[in-house]
Amino acid sequence: MAAVDIDMQMELEPQIIIDADMKREAEGFKDQGNAFYVKKDYSEAFNYYTKAIDACPKNASYYGNRAATLMMLCRFREALVDSQRAVRLDDCFMKGHLREGKCHLSLGNAMAASRCFQKVLELEPSNSQAQQEHKNATAVLEYERMAELDFEKRDFRKVVYSMDKALGLASTCHRFKILKAECLALLGRYLEAQSVASDILRMDSTNGDALYVRGLCLYYEDCIDKAVQFFVQALRMAPDHEKSRLACRLNKPDQAIEDCTSAIKLDDTYIKAYLRRAQCYMDIEQYEEAVRDYEKVYQTEKTKEHKHLLKTAQLELKKSKRKDYYKVLGVGKNATEDEIKKAYRKRALMHHPDRHSAATPEVQKEEEKKFKEMGEAFTVLSDPKKKTRYDCGHDLEDDSNNMGDFNANNIFKTFFGGPAGGFSFESNQNQAPGNVFFQFG
Repeated sequence: MAAVDIDMQMELEPQIIIDADMKREAEGFKDQGNAFYVKKDYSEAFNYYTKAIDACPKNASYYGNRAATLMMLCRFREALVDSQRAVRLDDCFMKGHLREGKCHLSLGNAMAASRCFQKVLELEPSNSQAQQEHKNATAVLEYERMAELDFEKRDFRKVVYSMDKALGLASTCHRFKILKAECLALLGRYLEAQSVASDILRMDSTNGDALYVRGLCLYYEDCIDKAVQFFVQALRMAPDHEKSRLACRLNKPDQAIEDCTSAIKLDDTYIKAYLRRAQCYMDIEQYEEAVRDYEKVYQTEKTKEHKHLLKTAQLELKKSKRKDYYKVLGVGKNATEDEIKKAYRKRALMHHPDRHSAATPEVQKEEEKKFKEMGEAFTVLSDPKKKTRYDCGHDLEDDSNNMGDFNANNIFKTFFGGPAGGFSFESNQNQAPGNVFFQFG
């Protein structure tokens, strides 16, 4: 037995020497890493901590140090892995548990973070950093809860507020950023929403949620074909992405309305189905049906958000019953002042009675009506105050119900110039065809 022991000792001694040398070398790498860390040269610190780990892969503090460096480089997912390795090697390594918790929190996993901070407090109940971080994790959980409730209520402004607060404590959480971006899109703040989604896609081009938000922004900006491309791409990246699957049907409102109607027949208290159907009706400008659905929703749940949706639908219904001056001039609702002027010039000349003086009385009457409508539309849309009131659905002094003394020829003369007597409807009947048209065309 003694001989065996001696042989074993002789075999072990070289290994002990090698291990001691490796440890000394690892400590040297760690010290160099610490020096670079102090200088805030985190990339070099990372390199030396990695060398220390390669030399001595079972030292918890080396992983802990590299985790701290990765956190400074905002590489929290990699830092999380190192932190978890550290605490597996040494369950009493408080800095390891703290760093693991901070990584979880930054990435938005507040529940896991809370467990890590609780572990530190079990080891050291008076640890002030763990106490504060535990409070932060609890706050993030509360912001998540509030955001979920407010999203259900469609109170998107409150969701954005909660996500901003949560991101103040969980700065790299993609999930929070995506929810914020989606709500910004639903609030019509498309540029902000696209910016958030694009930032995420630059880091992760396969993120289905970010692709969905990009598509949502394009859809609401009436770029339907491009929007569908993003929804389809999102489904390629994440085949079970339910919102993208539903969004691909956004350009098929009739089918969506039919689906919602079927759901309501099964359960006439299903608020979400009423809300979805109402939005589809709004999209296809069937405002009376939208108002009916929103009234049902508001009667069931009298929330501020539901009241706002109902009022919006009622306003659009009211506006739809007036003349659509944008359609009269053939311009979009975002038309510039120059575009409005060009549209008026083109259409007023086209419908001026002089151009149709040789037509039948019926055609002359119809063209005269259109000519007057051109003047009405231009009068309102070329005046910033009237245009704003018109866009907001307010009654106008010069709207179609109060324009009995409106003189379309005066608008035409003011716009084009020319002799004062050459534009009256009465005199046009006796003029040669096309005099005024060719004079100003």
